[in-house]
Amino acid sequence: MIEAVDLSRRYGDFTAVDDVSFAVHEGEIVGMLGPNGAGKTTTLRMITGFLPPTSGRVTVAGLDLVEKPREARRELGYLPENVALYPEMRVDEYLAYRARLEGLRGPAVREALDAAVGQCLIDDVRHQIIGTLSKGYRQRVALATAILHRPSVLVLDEPTVGLDPKQIIAIRELIRALRQERTVLLSTHILPEVELLCDRVLIIDRGRIIAQGTPQELRERSLGKAAVRVGFAGPAEGAEEALGALAGIGAVRPLGASEGRPEAAGDRFLLEREDGADPRPEVFRLAVARGWVLVELAEERATLEDIFVRLTTQDVASDAPPPAAAEPPGLDGAPPAGGDEEAPS
Repeated sequence: MIEAVDLSRRYGDFTAVDDVSFAVHEGEIVGMLGPNGAGKTTTLRMITGFLPPTSGRVTVAGLDLVEKPREARRELGYLPENVALYPEMRVDEYLAYRARLEGLRGPAVREALDAAVGQCLIDDVRHQIIGTLSKGYRQRVALATAILHRPSVLVLDEPTVGLDPKQIIAIRELIRALRQERTVLLSTHILPEVELLCDRVLIIDRGRIIAQGTPQELRERSLGKAAVRVGFAGPAEGAEEALGALAGIGAVRPLGASEGRPEAAGDRFLLEREDGADPRPEVFRLAVARGWVLVELAEERATLEDIFVRLTTQDVASDAPPPAAAEPPGLDGAPPAGGDEEAPS
């Protein structure tokens, strides 16, 4: 449904997005994850046609965004990070106005408005002035504007930014419901959001995609071979050799206090498992036979936070800082307007 090929955006000597390629397939929720200034918003603006790429190509629902811009944009619903709602208008009035901007006329306006209000669960505030709504409800109104014209693709830039935990849960549930009829691409720097919402993840840093895949695939790549963490309450003499002799264990690595649990004394190890093996029952029996008090026996699982920090830290460490000043110059030599998060801090 969305395909970006060799997408780049430069501001003078500063490259905000560097040769990015990815695809989002029908029915997927794909999360674009990255730190502030990574290039997320610039990428989304190019995909939605709000910003022309310096080079590269974007297709939406098979339509080239440059060759057929009107047709492609009809398939897109876009929720920018900062939504321009009119606080003095009532919700119904604003949505009807936006529907007419999308080209709807006559009874189609009311039909689209009623459908969006129902999907976004804002029927109880549809006659209320927008300026009196909570931020969570304003975000729902903004989502309703994005789906008024029934697009097949939704692009959401930081959809839960600034919301309280209860509002975040409500918006996440709403996005899950919307994916039943739509393909969704969203950007965020909130790691649990990706875990809870997304089928696949694109990790972007310094304008480049540095990793992509399902959360599970990223964990497996990060960890290498599957591993088991083992901990004993006190010194376990000969444990390293005994554990290494068990079936299904490829290697044993002792863990220092900083890698294990620094608050508890005792011996700790990371066991690298052979493919398909689960050595935990054998480890338990070994501990019983040797009289070792087993306090930890669990699969080692990398979190998205671990993966994200490792990848972005490595990327920054391996690259020289971009040339030019601290702020990327705009087309006229000034920084891009609108407080775009792509300006590095």
